[in-house]
Amino acid sequence: MKKIIITFMCVLLLLPVAGVFANGAQEAKATGPVSFDFWTTETQSDRMATIQVLIDTFTALNPDVTINLVAVDENDMAANVQTAAAAGTLPGMFEAGAETAVAFGADNILDTDAATRIIKGIGEDKYYAGTLKLLETSNKGTYYALPYHGWIQGIWYRTDWFKEAGLKPPATWEDTLKAAKYFYKPDENQYGILVGTKAEGYTEQCFTPIAMSNEASLFDKDGKLIFNSPNMKEAVEYYADLAKYNPPGPQTWRARDYYLQGKLAMFYYSTYIMDDLALQDVAAGSLTGKNFENLKGSSFDPDLVKNTGFAPIMTKKQPAGFGVVVALGLFKQKDPAVTAAAEKFINYLYTQNAYITFLHMAPGGMNPVLKSIATNPLFQNDPKGIFKHYGPEKMAEIIQGLNSIETFSIVGGKRIEAASQISAKQIIPQMMYKITQEGMDVDKAMDWANSEMEKITNN
Repeated sequence: MKKIIITFMCVLLLLPVAGVFANGAQEAKATGPVSFDFWTTETQSDRMATIQVLIDTFTALNPDVTINLVAVDENDMAANVQTAAAAGTLPGMFEAGAETAVAFGADNILDTDAATRIIKGIGEDKYYAGTLKLLETSNKGTYYALPYHGWIQGIWYRTDWFKEAGLKPPATWEDTLKAAKYFYKPDENQYGILVGTKAEGYTEQCFTPIAMSNEASLFDKDGKLIFNSPNMKEAVEYYADLAKYNPPGPQTWRARDYYLQGKLAMFYYSTYIMDDLALQDVAAGSLTGKNFENLKGSSFDPDLVKNTGFAPIMTKKQPAGFGVVVALGLFKQKDPAVTAAAEKFINYLYTQNAYITFLHMAPGGMNPVLKSIATNPLFQNDPKGIFKHYGPEKMAEIIQGLNSIETFSIVGGKRIEAASQISAKQIIPQMMYKITQEGMDVDKAMDWANSEMEKITNN
């Protein structure tokens, strides 16, 4: 029965492209038998099952190749790779955030030749430009890894509340802070905003557009560390001020429950939230009283999706947006057959139906980096029917934002590899935790962070 299912999936996923890879990319030549590990940050059981189906389909057509799928928490990926590199047991390929991939590239453990070869085979012009920019090495036209999917982050907010209060959308420092204060009513168990305050990646994701909107950077165009600047201090102080209007305690993305239960005016989140807003069964996990003592649970609000607005750009001295690209990368291997097999599998993952199958694991959260897929009716027709709640025009507008992603790691068109290493070590989130949860003085916390950054830049 398993063989029948796999054969059916082979036909379903590969027949429409008749063995030709998406956008003209060619299969890598692999000789077998060969086996390699594929490390992925998609640790949820349902996503692992979907990826395993894709692997089974590929290996059914390539019986000399064995791919072992390994789930690795995104917060553990860097440390696990360091351990594997020291032991000489690196996997053949991985899926992780672009910043993490660049950090691996800075450690000289990625096969950039293979990644660049695949990208050029597909066609650089087929990608949203912003996604390639995030993974380009200092040698223009070569890449550490391949962009595969991405999401846009911004502030999701209650348009009905804002309209009733006569407040402007949270698109500027002034308007956002004003709304956070206005809606903060802790005695009524209602809060103004959610920004990350735990020492983890979500906190940096919330902070980055705020800092960049104030023209605050980690490095200048010459690669000099300029973190401890007046603009950065102003951004840190503003962020700490916003955090005062958070739900109680150190917070991360999980506090979206407050929004889904009608107790929060606005929150930073990626497009991964789109299904929670639109579908009752997906929202269910945020409608209980299990995650927070002061949330008793509530019923699903079918009008919440239409009463929710999205502000993807923050403005102070300049407008700034933020998003994350997740990459597929190849580690350097002693056996060229492993590289060839991994290349062939990556090319397969870019085929139309395999790619859309992967993206549909998280509609709204996983957006295509290939322009042709973004406008493909098969992609727009997600199995959960989420996109119909937003419409193709709004979806296209959101995905187009991948063209304008900015990060601390690119300054004046130049890749600053140390910025990705700083992100991987979560120095900024640790600093924010010290300020917002431990009461450390801003100047002292920034001095600590600057010192930690200097350890990286001086290596």
